[in-house]
Amino acid sequence: MANASQKVWFRRSGDGPAPMQDDSLTPIPPPTTDLEALKTDGDSFTLNSFTVDDAWDLGHLLHARLKPFAARGQSTLISISLTNSDQVVFQCVTGPGITPDHETWVRRKRNVVLRWARSTWAMSLEFKHNEQQFKQVFQLSEEQANQYAIHGGAIPIRVRGVEGIVAVVIVSGLAQQEDHGVIVDVIKQNWEERDE
Repeated sequence: MANASQKVWFRRSGDGPAPMQDDSLTPIPPPTTDLEALKTDGDSFTLNSFTVDDAWDLGHLLHARLKPFAARGQSTLISISLTNSDQVVFQCVTGPGITPDHETWVRRKRNVVLRWARSTWAMSLEFKHNEQQFKQVFQLSEEQANQYAIHGGAIPIRVRGVEGIVAVVIVSGLAQQEDHGVIVDVIKQNWEERDE
């Protein structure tokens, strides 16, 4: 996507993740369901940089944001991986109740982002949450289709000046709009957008 002015997100000042102030549950802002609006805000993020330290900070910020949900029985799995090696650079659970099935959802969501370079929420909206239609459009066999999950919760991370996707941030365990929305919310709260 080549434009004269690209929006880039820079980490707000401060070293590392901010400590949780309390255990109050703050509702997750719902993401847009307008596909065109999503393409310009929330389908992916272009950051100024993204290192393993950034992944560590983002992962801990997500954990702090999601911990109150786990205290109420809604645990999540958070996973951040690099795209050039599929190396997982951050992964944790927020509480009890996470099963190996969550790992399968993470893998399937990651596969969508890697193949189509879009968030799983955008893919879900595009196909109106209809996995059969998704399967038919891409002529996927049942076995192939089982490698993908067009459910919100996986977002591509790009870096200014770098071609393609650098990392995939995934949350799994809540409703798909919350899995997507929490990533967007945490990035917007801790990074600031500037026109470059």
